[in-house]
Amino acid sequence: MAEKYKDQSNTKKYWIMFIILIALLVFSALMAMILGIGDNNSIGYNTAIISIDGEITADQSSQLFGSQSAASTDIVNLLKNAQNDPNVKAVILEINSPGGSPVATDEISQAVKDLNNHNITTVAWIREEGASGAYWIATSSQHIIADRMSIVGSIGVYGSYIEWYGLMKDYNVTYQRLVSGEYKDTGVPYRPLSSAEEYMIQSKLDKLHEYFISSVAENRNMSVEDVRKLATGEIYLGTEAIDNGLIDELGGKQQAIDYLEKKLNSTITTKEFSKGKGLLDSLFSAMNQNSFYIGQGIASSMLKDTGFKITT
Repeated sequence: MAEKYKDQSNTKKYWIMFIILIALLVFSALMAMILGIGDNNSIGYNTAIISIDGEITADQSSQLFGSQSAASTDIVNLLKNAQNDPNVKAVILEINSPGGSPVATDEISQAVKDLNNHNITTVAWIREEGASGAYWIATSSQHIIADRMSIVGSIGVYGSYIEWYGLMKDYNVTYQRLVSGEYKDTGVPYRPLSSAEEYMIQSKLDKLHEYFISSVAENRNMSVEDVRKLATGEIYLGTEAIDNGLIDELGGKQQAIDYLEKKLNSTITTKEFSKGKGLLDSLFSAMNQNSFYIGQGIASSMLKDTGFKITT
């Protein structure tokens, strides 16, 4: 009987701890919402700061167990909001991203160019990383600033993926292929690519690479051949990037503000433009930051890359 009461007491304690944890998470989410609302209602600004943080994707997927991502739908909307705001004379793109989807990259890049066409000055500020598609976006701005130790460039495209065929063969697991088109299941990880499939995919990657090179050349006022020499997929430190003409200046946020003050001949006051979060989004964000980092390891990274995907 004593053991029964002890078990009940322990269960009650666990439930109390669980309720306290949930209450703390809800409180954190509410505080995040309140602080976010305060940031978005600042007054007396003339410059918008828009963050591009994490892998560039077309749409925002759930990040409960995943990493940060930058959805083009959200970022393009923020850029349009800045364009339509009569207070905004300049936009600083705060970039910390390894790149991502070519389509999402192009959508953001075109939106940045729209700002330029509407006489809104744009500056890309690369903090730790502005690589691949993120660098492509940066080149769409009128001025690029990067930390001397940041990662810049990686002008290239890849479509590599994990192939399970060898492992499946070792364990006598087969893939029954049923398709209605010769190339319909190209890139599935359960069988090796044929020579024709490999040639077909490589030709697409080469074409995307040419788009990338020509866009950088146009945006940076460089020759295609000069960009092609740098477009090996190599990453460059900020100090190397400036020597190669990939960026305009070394520095950070203050250097971006200094540039804009000279360009606009005005004192710069900033406002962060960000997507408003609902309670559920904020709660999931708090849970992700405080509870679930241990869940993302080698297994989840392998599962994420089981299928073919083109990435800039």
